[in-house]
Amino acid sequence: MNEQLKLIDNKEAGRYEFHIEGYIPLIDYRISDDGDIYLIHTEVPLALEGRGIGSQLVKEVLTDVKSRGLRLIPLCPFVAGYIKKHPEWRKIVS
Repeated sequence: MNEQLKLIDNKEAGRYEFHIEGYIPLIDYRISDDGDIYLIHTEVPLALEGRGIGSQLVKEVLTDVKSRGLRLIPLCPFVAGYIKKHPEWRKIVS
């Protein structure tokens, strides 16, 4: 999947989103007052599974987290698994 997707930070809902073909893959998050971001849950609609969209979403979110200087706490098993496979992201993990 090399389609460039636009990451949306839906602050009101507390989640990052992609909008694809009428579906919304997302990662729920919470940000603490001391600059920790908790990535809580990743969800990719069934119709979009198997296309690498979840991994692309995590990569875009981690890029945003890093650029904002937040410390990451990956509560979501999917995000934690992505970081395990891509250890270059460990440096932003709190």
